[in-house]
Amino acid sequence: YRVLERSGDRMSDGYRVPGLPDGMAAFPGPDGTVILMRNHELSARAASGPYPVGQAPPEAYDAEAMGGVTRVVLDGTTFERRSSNLVLTGTIRNCAGGPSPWGWLSCEETTNPGHGWVFACDPLATRVQAPVLIRGYGRYSHEAAAVDPETLTCYLTEDERQSCLYRFVPRSRETPFEGQLQALRVVGRSRFDTSAMAVGESVTVDWVDVDPDPAGTTPGAQGRSQGAANFVRGEGIWYFQGAVYICSTSGGPVAGGQIFRLVLGRDGAASTLELLAQSTDRARLDMPDNIAVAPWGDVFMAEDGAGEQYLRILQADGRVVDFARNAGSGSELAGVCFSPDGRALFVNAQRDGLTFVVTGPFPAVPGGG
Repeated sequence: YRVLERSGDRMSDGYRVPGLPDGMAAFPGPDGTVILMRNHELSARAASGPYPVGQAPPEAYDAEAMGGVTRVVLDGTTFERRSSNLVLTGTIRNCAGGPSPWGWLSCEETTNPGHGWVFACDPLATRVQAPVLIRGYGRYSHEAAAVDPETLTCYLTEDERQSCLYRFVPRSRETPFEGQLQALRVVGRSRFDTSAMAVGESVTVDWVDVDPDPAGTTPGAQGRSQGAANFVRGEGIWYFQGAVYICSTSGGPVAGGQIFRLVLGRDGAASTLELLAQSTDRARLDMPDNIAVAPWGDVFMAEDGAGEQYLRILQADGRVVDFARNAGSGSELAGVCFSPDGRALFVNAQRDGLTFVVTGPFPAVPGGG
């Protein structure tokens, strides 16, 4: 492994690499490059922003806020850094997000006035851009997003003790950001508590309509009033082969985390929610946060618990095994993702302000990823 960038370094556009790197995704770029889109979970007026407080560029969504997204361009063969630049700024607590057909979806984990949205960010943007806010995805304490490429439905997690799992169903492929926001409900079991599920248990789900920014209430409260299921701090989410993998960071018997799989119903079939794994010993799995499914099917989990932080793997046989340990400060690991060809893993050490590339070797994937 090696460090690609450090917070405080100067980027190619003259801005500083902001602090608290968090969620990421990798995209294929021009001329064989790989492009990392990287969140920064900074609050308003944070000292470790990309520019001094009070010097926001005109493209900033909010001149008083320091969160945002940076872009790192890598050689697609050696994974050496070529350049980096600021893409989105003026947002708050850009925690996670997800890849999509429209680029990187960056999520604000806040409900501060005027904030709490999802923004679409262009992986080809070589300079800071005006914000592209997706109102249909709702205003709440977002964590991450995953898009079903077959239907363009976006699935979204909410980082609250009482949180819903949402989906946004577009009216058409031509208008992917116009449609209906919904919350997951378990059929026949109002306000189902997912934290009490047993490993291997599967339930049938449906969806209830909610407003993206309802006056005097929240999308979550609207969903719960109609029986929506509760997830204890929904965080990482990832689409893979007709299913969405979901992390409940504080769910389960020891509040140490759960990993679910939502199998998406096709051709009129109902969707089902299954509990794949959960922590029964926080020494073995301690609050998984960001997740990514490797091209060969293993679920990689970045922890956010106490003490030393690990990258763990949930294997197909249900075993949880160690992959890497942050032997330095114990800083939270975040933003785990793979290069498009599956040859490299990327991850951040958040409080340390480090972005790493890990180059395996990883299992060979037919077709290159």
